[in-house]
Order: sequence, then structure tokens, then C-alpha cells
Amino acid sequence: MALNSTLCAVVLPIDIVWADREANLALVEKAMAKMPAGVDLVVLPELFSTGFINDARLLTDLPETNTGHTIRELHRLAALHNCAIVGSFLACTARNVYNRAFFIEPSGDETFYDKRHLFSLSSESKTYTPGRNAVPVVRFRGWNIAMIVCYDLRFPVWCRNKANAYDALIVPANWASAREYAWRHLLIARAIENQAYVIGANRSGRDDYGEYDNMSYIFDPMGHPVSEPLAGCDNAVIASMTKTAVDEWRRRFPASADADSFDLPLEF
Repeated sequence: MALNSTLCAVVLPIDIVWADREANLALVEKAMAKMPAGVDLVVLPELFSTGFINDARLLTDLPETNTGHTIRELHRLAALHNCAIVGSFLACTARNVYNRAFFIEPSGDETFYDKRHLFSLSSESKTYTPGRNAVPVVRFRGWNIAMIVCYDLRFPVWCRNKANAYDALIVPANWASAREYAWRHLLIARAIENQAYVIGANRSGRDDYGEYDNMSYIFDPMGHPVSEPLAGCDNAVIASMTKTAVDEWRRRFPASADADSFDLPLEF
């Protein structure tokens, strides 16, 4: 795959309609239609198609497999706009429910990751099943891109960029404004310590857990904000990420050469 020295990323922090998959897919399609040409990467919030669900009946009806309607629609939109789409959705495998991140490429390739750290201050840790696999790194248009989900961000060991394995880290989230200070500074910290771009894709609007507007950010490998508002899309942000900026900063300040050596377990 050819190298894109610059990768254009857009965060679409939709105001999620609770438990209404079709309404949320329609919001995404409408927002993507307003994007400028040349976008490479579209990032959606955590659980973008349903919001957080803990109702027992809905947890029987709403979770989908990787071949369900939501993922099929994302494949269609990725191919239509010639971009990758990243976020998370309410997924099921056998009898288990997962908060599952996806990386859908316009070629049809797909990568999935189940959120490892479930938020114990809510019912998420009692309702969903934690992921068992390490953070995946996807090769896309010459970039190495990792993805985690929301609460995973608080755990730097889990996010560690061993041997500079990734150039950008994507974090779909539903992170309430009451914890905005922590959210923003944790994103900055992950960018600085891993010498990588970090994309924090929060939802907008409000729900029973708080408010969310204007909390999506993109930071460069030194922790500087690089995103700006995307005209015509409420709360959306856009940034051009430059691969040479990643490589040059790592060359000038090779902190990874001094990193501690350890292996993370892949299973409990």
C-alpha cells in the first residue's frame, strides 16, 4: 500500500440517539456527505449506533455480530467516500456482549478490538464482557494506526507504543464533561509518551450520564493540538496528520530507545 505522507482525519462526534441504530447511521451518513474531498480517516464515538445500553431486553435485541447491518453500512460508506471508518458498536459473540471497536477500510478489510477496561463506576463492567486481545495496529495508507476505547485511555501500560509500533492512536469515547480535564490531559499524555498522534473522538449532546459537547481533539506527537472545527458539521473537527512529523520527532528525541522492556499478557 502506498504511503500517504499526510493523513486527513475527521472526527464526527454525533449526538447519539439512544437505542436507535437507524437514526444514528443516518446521522453518520449525513455528516459524511458534508465532508471535504480527500478525507482519509473518519472517527466516530464509542457505541455510536446505540449509546450505552444496560437494559436486559435491549441487550437481547440490539447487539450485532461483525457481519450485521451496522458493519455492512459502514463498509458501504467507507467504499463510497474512499476512507477508513473507526469507532465502536454494541457487539455480540455467542452469549457475550462487547463494546467492540472497528476499523473499516474502503478496500473491505476490517479489524476489530473489544474494549479491555470496562468502566467499573457504571454498570458496564457488570453487563459487558472485557476484551482478551492486545491493542491492534492496522496498516493503512502507509501509517500504523492503533485503537483503544474510552476508559482504556487511563491505563498507560495498556496503551504503550512498544518499539514505535504505531504512528497514531484512536480513542472513540463517551467521556462526560465532568471529567473533561482528565480526558484532555490523558490524551495529551498518551501523545507525548508514545510520540504519536492521538485522536480523541467523543460524542456530543447529553444523556443520563452527562454532557459531551466540544470534547473531541487531535494532538500531535508532542502533545500540541492540531485539529480545527469542520465547517458545516456541529462539533466535528479535522486535522492533517503528517508522517514526517512523527518520524522527525522520534529521530530528534529517541525516547523509545530508553523505554522499559516488558511483555503484556494477552489473556487473563
